[in-house]
Amino acid sequence: MTAFVLVPGAHTGGWVWEEVAGRLREAGARAHPVTLTGMDGRRGGASRGRPATDLETHIEDLVRLIDGLEAPRVVLVGHCYGIHPALGAAGRRPERIARIVHLDTGVPRDGDPALRLVPDRSVHERLSQGAGRAEGDDPLIPPPSPEGWQRWGSTAGVPGEALERLARLAAPQPPGTLTQPLRLSEAVSGLPATGVLCTANGPGIASIEAMARLGDPRVRALADPRVGFFELATGHWPMLSCPGELADVLLRAAAGEGRRLSVPTERPAHLRPFILDVPEAPRERTGRVDLHLPDADGPRPAVVFVHGGPVPPGTRPTPRDWPAFTGYARYAASLGAVGVTVDHRLHDIADYGRAAEDVAEAVDLARADPRVDGERVALWFFSGGGLLSADWLAKPPPWLRCVAATYPLLSPPPGWPVDDARFRPAAALRTAGRLPVVLTRVELELPELAATAEEFLAAAEDCGADVEVIDVPGGRHGFETVDRTDRARRAVDRAVRSVLGHLRS
Repeated sequence: MTAFVLVPGAHTGGWVWEEVAGRLREAGARAHPVTLTGMDGRRGGASRGRPATDLETHIEDLVRLIDGLEAPRVVLVGHCYGIHPALGAAGRRPERIARIVHLDTGVPRDGDPALRLVPDRSVHERLSQGAGRAEGDDPLIPPPSPEGWQRWGSTAGVPGEALERLARLAAPQPPGTLTQPLRLSEAVSGLPATGVLCTANGPGIASIEAMARLGDPRVRALADPRVGFFELATGHWPMLSCPGELADVLLRAAAGEGRRLSVPTERPAHLRPFILDVPEAPRERTGRVDLHLPDADGPRPAVVFVHGGPVPPGTRPTPRDWPAFTGYARYAASLGAVGVTVDHRLHDIADYGRAAEDVAEAVDLARADPRVDGERVALWFFSGGGLLSADWLAKPPPWLRCVAATYPLLSPPPGWPVDDARFRPAAALRTAGRLPVVLTRVELELPELAATAEEFLAAAEDCGADVEVIDVPGGRHGFETVDRTDRARRAVDRAVRSVLGHLRS
């Protein structure tokens, strides 16, 4: 008989699992929903000589529970924050763990605090303001307001009464549970694992495979045959939105089912040749920035190409040497503009602020070059780099003549630890005025990206923004190196010429 230990996320307790636990028991399994210390609504801080509740407290909770179970081995299910104590406990009792299920949550590394992946920026601000208080004196983190749960993850599919109950029963979170680093045993990496991806809240399996193809060792490790994946077409709270489907997925995961990642051994798609045959252009490198120079006299307009991501820090070659970006930059140079490529440091979904600084520095460097007409510059964003366009759309400087975006992410997924107020191009577009925007869409787009483009276009229609849409029939994400079709070639040519036309007007 399979035994499941169901570990809840922040602000919640075992009650959040009630319906899923019931379905599991009906199927003949044992189910043990957990309410961790301090999460029953009573204060979990230091009192009467007890230490404050922290991540270690919650790990010990789970170890004691596992030790008391009759089942020889258990399936540990961690939702959101719950994966941190689950992994900590698994490292101390690896012989008792049959499988670890990551339910709509990441894969923390050794030393990561749970706070790193908390998307609600108000929590970060509260904890930073509490720095310097005596140990155990930090106030508990209050649960979100009823309308604030969306900042922790998409509430898509959650019935109104379930959302009301979530808000009513939620408990304050002890700050040490979020700030104490997770210490992982090597034994954890050898345990079977399953990822359950909620696609209304973030990427699906196709996106994970795309990250693995970039060479990220953390993601490529997930191509292990012991690791399986499932998708649920719902938000961050599947135990509330689709408990029956979730129970079925957990039973299948326990049986070792699930899709395995497919990581081709041939040359990765992003390193295949550019779709157009473009001439070489002189290239000069300064720091993280390359200038591809046209054969022309006098200052020329410039296009700054901003790659997507996250791109692992050890990826070689780096994006500015990928055929797509050198191809775009050379094509721009062949048509009389300076093509600028930059290696920004979007290595993780929490790095958008740092990447934005890198892009701004690259723009300043390019504009300061005497071969660049600093009053005629375009910015072109790709894929996950699309969120970086928001700063420029919100307050476009007079020298910015055009913003382009190709198969872009144009609003942050609900579960990402990204400053939603800053990095949301659809909202920024409302203050862009008549700044031209050239948007290239592919027909076979990843669903999670396609939805953000629709949101962006709805905002454009609302505010009368100047957006030109270039569609690529049959095109795939990264089409410039994966689709060898005339339609794809025409889309690249049209987009480049449209952007340069705005620079010349």
